[in-house]
Parts: sequence; structure tokens; C-alpha cells
Amino acid sequence: MPSKTNETKKLNAIEKALEIMLKFQDTKPRWGIRELSSELKFSPATVQRILQVLKSYEFIRQDPKTRQYYIGNIFYRFLENLNTANNLTGIGKNYMEEVSGATLETVHLNIIEGSMRICIDTIESHKVLRAGMPIGNQSPLYAGASAKCLLAFSSDKFKTEYLKTTKILPLTDNTIIDPVQLQEELDKIKSQGYAISLGERTPGLGSLSAPVFNYKGEILASLSLAIPEIRISSQDHLSNCIRILTGAARSFSKAMGKKTTP
Repeated sequence: MPSKTNETKKLNAIEKALEIMLKFQDTKPRWGIRELSSELKFSPATVQRILQVLKSYEFIRQDPKTRQYYIGNIFYRFLENLNTANNLTGIGKNYMEEVSGATLETVHLNIIEGSMRICIDTIESHKVLRAGMPIGNQSPLYAGASAKCLLAFSSDKFKTEYLKTTKILPLTDNTIIDPVQLQEELDKIKSQGYAISLGERTPGLGSLSAPVFNYKGEILASLSLAIPEIRISSQDHLSNCIRILTGAARSFSKAMGKKTTP
């Protein structure tokens, strides 16, 4: 992502608008003018002018009470086109439906975007008690099964750089924040072929995740289940979900060109 160059590189108006848009993430979905000005080292007048243009095109909305800005509804118009154009979600849909039907849990597909995990597709469980995972949801790569799975199967170079530069902050009491313990967890995930977590991002919710690879054997995505604590704590249900999910992830990887080992 661009960032960090604002002080040394003179950005044009389009680049400044893009830098502003990129600040509206799950970790910080709402911004005030002065906050953005301080964060990006742009003048308040510049930020206000750009936000007003983005607002006029419905890319940004403004809360009338707090005066803070947040993402506009116009992005919903792009979702169907994005999913159609993305071969990963197109091919993955059949495997997601297979897992959804067999487990009756919420299934989601995730990729690495910069230093974050982002959900690019989801099928929600029809059960009354269910865990949700909306498209576009993000989390740091050190918290939750879907994120840790992506990190565990990434290249050693990426992992080393990520762990070296990322400040690990607890999202809940169950978040692993000790670097040594986290590395051990990543090694375990890679060894067993899947990741599991409980309450690392949201108390009471568990997740299970398996890797999807490309033809080079590189990590493409994580195929995941979001499961309420009461059901993930059942050993029979958990074992069944692991079997179904890892099997679907292997078939998904094969469809993406990964060669099967004899």
C-alpha cells in the first residue's frame, strides 16, 4: 500500500483522495477531518475539500451528529462485479456450498491484503445461533484461525517481516500476543494442516480454517468456518468439521492447479 511516502513525495489530488479512502478500514471505520489531517500529514483544508468531493459521489457519508465520515453505500454496486471477476471466488463457490451443506456452519473465504486478513466471500449458516463473517471484514494476521492459517502457510520471508514489523495487540483475553508462543502456534498449524481458534477476535466465537494453494504450492486463501463456542466445543462436531473443511480445501487447491502428492 502507498502510505508512509506522504512526507517525502508530493502527491497529486487523485493520490491524496486514494490515501484518504484507504484509511477507512475495519480497524478504524470513521474519521474526522482533523484526525485524517494529522494521520496523513495533509492540511485540514485539503482533507475537507477531498471528502466533500467523495461525499458528492457517495463514496463517503457523514454522520450528522458526530460529523465524522465513513464509507458510502456506493461500494455495494461493485461487489457482484468483483466476485464475478475474481476467479478465486468463482471457483471457490462450489466448495463453500459443499462445506456449508455438510457442516451447517457459516463458511467464509479469506485472502491476505497488505498486512491484514480480508473476507472476500461468505455463506451464512441458517441456524438460529450462528457466527457471522461479512464480506470485507478484516483482522490482523495474528488473530483468529482464518488469519493465522494465511500467515502460517505464507513464505518464511513474509512471516519473518510481518512478525518483525507488526505490533501485536490483544483483541480479546484469548489473543496470542507473545511472539514465541505465536511462532509455535504457526508451526503447529503448518504441521497439522489447519488452524483452530476460540475467542481470539470475538468472545464466544470459534473458527476453523484450512489453506488453499495455487499451482506453485503458494498460499492463495484460507477456507474457513465460523462456529459458536457451544458447537466448536463439541469434539464430535469439531472433528467432523475438520474432516469436511480440510477435504474441501484440498479439492479447491487442486482446482486452482496444485499438484497432488503421491
